[in-house]
Amino acid sequence: MKFTPIFDHKRPILIAGPCSAETEEQVLATAHGLKDSGIQMYRAGIWKPRTRPGAFEGVGTPGLKWLKRVKEETGLPVTTEVANAQHVYDCLKYGIDAFWIGARTTVNPFSVQEIADAMSGSDIPVIVKNPVNPDYKLWVGAIERLYKAGLTRIAAIHRGFSSYGDSKYRNVPRWQMAIDLMQEFPDLEVICDISHICGRRDILAETAQKAYDLNMDGLMVEVHPAPDTAWSDAAQQITPPQFIEMVNGLVRRHTTSTDPDYLIQIENYRSELDDLDEELIAIISRRMQLVREVGAIKKEKNIAVLQPERFRAMREALSRRAAKNELSPEFISMLLEAVHQESINQQEHIMNPQRAAAPERPAELWLND
Repeated sequence: MKFTPIFDHKRPILIAGPCSAETEEQVLATAHGLKDSGIQMYRAGIWKPRTRPGAFEGVGTPGLKWLKRVKEETGLPVTTEVANAQHVYDCLKYGIDAFWIGARTTVNPFSVQEIADAMSGSDIPVIVKNPVNPDYKLWVGAIERLYKAGLTRIAAIHRGFSSYGDSKYRNVPRWQMAIDLMQEFPDLEVICDISHICGRRDILAETAQKAYDLNMDGLMVEVHPAPDTAWSDAAQQITPPQFIEMVNGLVRRHTTSTDPDYLIQIENYRSELDDLDEELIAIISRRMQLVREVGAIKKEKNIAVLQPERFRAMREALSRRAAKNELSPEFISMLLEAVHQESINQQEHIMNPQRAAAPERPAELWLND
């Protein structure tokens, strides 16, 4: 797939505006507060898919008139979320400059296809948020459906993923999935929605800097003239002055350097890292050999693969060691999940050699060898 940039080549791309369009006054006040902030596009949710009925679900089509006024009074291009074909037709009628597909819609191929069919033949840019859960194929599949409908002005939004358990984030970033998308499609613009990742305004700046450090193309940020009184997602919104202050405090990194000292030093470190990676593969290979031997013993004695007490003890021990070695809990959790899922697959192959491949298992079914 070959994508056409939605925005000019100036980076970073900045998209900002309220989570929800609440009143015409609120929409226009936010827009005028952002007019000279350097944003490329103004955002506001018109239709709001909510988890439970009774929550504010957006003002609907009347809000499109407000976005039209934003364009007329400020000159800012405007964007809103669409979830079905009728939304697309309404937005086209009011001259909305770009659409985004939300995380709850990306998970449904039928809905994405409906939107793609409605947009076919148009040249309207569309931005695709990652699905609610960390399913890379669903994200790419949504982009492919739009592309096959003849659309090329496509970008992606990384907004984090739902997860079980405690986290400082509303939606855990899982940065590697966004990195994978950037590597697979180098000409696809990838924008980070820090508001939905954070869910709280006090960590917005550090998360924005992380996105810049990973060379993402820009940010989507929810901005409201009076965030604490917002009708939706109040805790993650900031005022226009706070937005401007945050953006001005961020550091945009260079992608590389021609400085000879840098090139020599980086090459030395990368060479050492390559050697360590080889050692890691060798260690994991030896571990899996032991795993297979344990599997053979379990098969002989008719012992189940899953040993919960063994895993709990091992997880606690490794978490303590990781903390002492300045490794984050998130990293050690993902590492354990990957290693133990592979261990499950290895032992199940021993237990059931007639199967060509081990079946999928939920992440909580860890191997305890």
